[in-house]
Amino acid sequence: MTLRARLTLWYAAVLAGVLILFGGAVYVILSVSMTRQIEQTLERTADDILRASQRSVGGITLLPPLDLTANVYVEVFGADGALVDMSANLSASQTSFDSAQLTAKVRTFSNAQAGQVHLRVLTVPIVVPPGERIIGYLQLASSLETVVQAREMLLLLLITGGMLAVVAAALVGGATASAALRPLDQVTETALQITRADDLSRRIPRSGPANDEVGRLILAFNESLERLEHLFETQRRFLADVSHELRTPLTSIRGNVDLIRRMGKPDPESLDAITSEVDRMTRMVQDLLLLAQAETGKLPLASAVVELDTLMLEVYQQAKILAQDKVAVHIGREDQARVLGDRDRLKQVLLNLVGNALEYTPPGGRVTLALSCVEDWARLTVSDTGPGIPQDELPHIFERFYRIDRSRRRTAAGGAGLGLSIAYWIIRSHQGRLEVASEVGKGSTFSMWLPLHMTRPPAMADVRPSPAREARELEGRQRTR
Repeated sequence: MTLRARLTLWYAAVLAGVLILFGGAVYVILSVSMTRQIEQTLERTADDILRASQRSVGGITLLPPLDLTANVYVEVFGADGALVDMSANLSASQTSFDSAQLTAKVRTFSNAQAGQVHLRVLTVPIVVPPGERIIGYLQLASSLETVVQAREMLLLLLITGGMLAVVAAALVGGATASAALRPLDQVTETALQITRADDLSRRIPRSGPANDEVGRLILAFNESLERLEHLFETQRRFLADVSHELRTPLTSIRGNVDLIRRMGKPDPESLDAITSEVDRMTRMVQDLLLLAQAETGKLPLASAVVELDTLMLEVYQQAKILAQDKVAVHIGREDQARVLGDRDRLKQVLLNLVGNALEYTPPGGRVTLALSCVEDWARLTVSDTGPGIPQDELPHIFERFYRIDRSRRRTAAGGAGLGLSIAYWIIRSHQGRLEVASEVGKGSTFSMWLPLHMTRPPAMADVRPSPAREARELEGRQRTR
């Protein structure tokens, strides 16, 4: 059964249930109300007759006229059950309306049948003091035909009206469900068209309000399509980039192998070139694996307290070796900062940033490392005086395989463009962020933001200059010499 049919059936079933409860209540209330009105008329008539009659211990001595109400039939019986008098609207052969009640001690209502006529009967004992002795009975009856007819008419009206209402509700519910579910048909059709045509650029048009359930569903579906389109485009570009990056080393290896084959003996330069290209491909595959683990949240990370000032000093020492006196490497502002994370991964990020700074900074330039604490964050920066990065390239700087124009580099060689992507995901895995600020012709600054590890403040006796500060002071003393 379709959803549209189920909704229509539910509409009709709920309305039918409501109508049954409402109709039943109206039916019972009407029956009780009309019957109670007849009973009140019988009681008033009985009271009027008793007030106007004269009674003694020996029996009823005087009765008033019994035809007080045209719709009320009256009979008077003695204590022995013999008929004493009756109203003129009864025939002479009329017997007791309900002889079973002629022994009642209190006023009693009952139902009786006189031919085809339903009667409501009131039996009233006639008593005299002392001791409330019963000297006879007064029986009054009134026809229930008006009540029966009213109930039959109401029942017919409820059944007929209820069926029409249920049918109307089914039609309206079906139309409403069709209108409400029509956008879902559009979603289904669009999904099928995307599947058949492999076209993720298609979107579902929205004709109704955007804040209702269907509108939010269409919005979520379109956002999912946009996300899928971006992922497929990224995957396509990724495969193209990998193919392009692998083509160069493979071509070099193939050329060197052909050269060795033509020469008939191994050539040391060719073997070195093959080894270099194989190492390059190995590094790229390892970087791709690391990046895939980071993006899926499965990057294995240690969790320990890391002193960033000590880590910065280690990277500073390595950077001076890599610079080879062509680029000046300095330590700027330095604070003591501790973070919780993987020391090796954080050092990998910092080395990558410093390596990029050294690669892009021309001879005679300067690379500066600095560490500062900003509220609950540690900020470790790597600044250079290189050519800078154009503003239009900054949004793509952390994308995989993205490399700045080689004309801005100090060296023609370079990596595969995965270093900054890996650094970005490592910092993200440490609950931090990696930012870049750059101006063409003035250099670039990469900032690592990491949450500080809160510990007990050190005692005064424990306070000492950090290793980075000691290295900076030593460097200053060596210059003065």
